[in-house]
Amino acid sequence: MSLGDIHASEADIVQTFFDLIERYTPKLIAWNGGSFDLPVLHYRALLHKINAQRYWETGEDDQSFKWNNYLSRFHSRHTDLMDVLSGYNPRAFAPLTEIARILGLSGKIGMDGSQIWAKYLAGEIEAIRNYCETDVLNTYLVYLNYEIMSGYRSLHLTLDFESKLPLVD
Repeated sequence: MSLGDIHASEADIVQTFFDLIERYTPKLIAWNGGSFDLPVLHYRALLHKINAQRYWETGEDDQSFKWNNYLSRFHSRHTDLMDVLSGYNPRAFAPLTEIARILGLSGKIGMDGSQIWAKYLAGEIEAIRNYCETDVLNTYLVYLNYEIMSGYRSLHLTLDFESKLPLVD
């Protein structure tokens, strides 16, 4: 299931993202999300005048967000795996696709981020969506491995989950 309809406007997709945060208060997991994905979402939400109140909460209305919100770098509502795994050292940053492949995952398939703009101009929205969804899946599977390493998840449960995923070699 995708976040939005393939024909949805950018405003609708961004609004849906922030609506889901408002409704569920999920933990956001990203790879370089604090330096790229989230700032892009901030600017696009600003452009489209999107209400993202829960996302921007820092404890004013909900005290549980004071020390654990989406905005602060070291809080866990948003975990930027690239930051965490590199020890917050930019010289130790590694591309998601390389880490995914080291773990036996697919990494990027068919295209990379440098091709997004050309694909967009060519109207290849489905190719962009597929690229993004592959990144999401790789990020989540790297996160599961991180959870095992940090002791938060059982290896047995994770392997059972991963074995049920229809991955491509």
